[in-house]
Amino acid sequence: MYQNNQADLVNFSKKNRPCLALTLGDPAGIGPEVILKALADPEISKKYDVTVVGNRDLLLKTYQQLNLIENLASLASPDELSVIDVQWDREIQGQIIAGIGNAASGAASFAYMECAIAQTLAGKFDAIVTGPIAKSAWKAAGYNYPGQTELLAHKSGVDRFGMLFVARSPHTNWTLRALLATTHIPLRQVADTLTPQLLTQKLDLLVECLEKDFGIENGRIAIAGLNPHSGEQGQLGHEEQDWLIPWLEQERQKRPQLRLDGPIPPDTMWVKPGQAWYGNSLVQNPADGYLALYHDQGLIPVKLMAFDRAVNTSIGLPFVRTSPDHGTAFDIAGKGIADATSMKAAIHLAAELVSQRLAVGCG
Repeated sequence: MYQNNQADLVNFSKKNRPCLALTLGDPAGIGPEVILKALADPEISKKYDVTVVGNRDLLLKTYQQLNLIENLASLASPDELSVIDVQWDREIQGQIIAGIGNAASGAASFAYMECAIAQTLAGKFDAIVTGPIAKSAWKAAGYNYPGQTELLAHKSGVDRFGMLFVARSPHTNWTLRALLATTHIPLRQVADTLTPQLLTQKLDLLVECLEKDFGIENGRIAIAGLNPHSGEQGQLGHEEQDWLIPWLEQERQKRPQLRLDGPIPPDTMWVKPGQAWYGNSLVQNPADGYLALYHDQGLIPVKLMAFDRAVNTSIGLPFVRTSPDHGTAFDIAGKGIADATSMKAAIHLAAELVSQRLAVGCG
């Protein structure tokens, strides 16, 4: 189904540069554009060996169309890129239209992911950087995974995994790390899904990640409450009193080397990160990691601070995976205005994490 047009992909251990697989994402979205923009940056092209997993003809078509736009940022030429060409018959390719996510674009993006995962598990790559996909397009194509994270975990054979969002402040160079305890589920299911067992698993993952990927031992972790004011002693919800506070006390006793703050009222937990991000001199000792209990509790503040530079990092996998923290943006696909900052950040972070794991013997 696919062929590699680069003669020999070799492991990072044999070269002094990280070897990264970069999936195209949904070909009807902005993935092709932000990839061409990101790979035009010499800070990326000269430092890392990046292979695009996608379709060369589609990349070339995108390149030609975008070059018709005046004052466009520089683009990498597809002819100069290493590409694993995932081939489709012309009928399916003809159904892929910029700005319109459908079954064809969903099937294509799924195939890119399958190829990248297989090649990485076989040792061809050190990490995967994934372009944005549309879950609705995957579903239209017959694939019912909640997202790329769940597909990566399934194909890798792991059941302990998490979505960690990482961003480095351009104002202070402080690094925000926020892990979600629950991800793509309806809000009404959150309280029933959260359990002491689930939070222990997520806390384990966060502690391991801080040590293995960021070199932070005995860190400080802030843990959010679920209800307004963390339940206000049961007046605004009972989960904190019933199990969250007792669970946290047990974890403190079990992990005396860590500082576990919480449960912190969700509306105030993000004050210190905001101050650390923007350079408020009054902030002291922001946490090394933040554990949010559900999707929007964590991602509204992350995207408010770092929408154009946050990186979605899958933890718990046998390899590094990062992704820009934005979607397919079908409404602006092909217009030349997509911002590649988050894609660049995802590529840089993947390379940094590969190097850090090798440094601590976890590669």
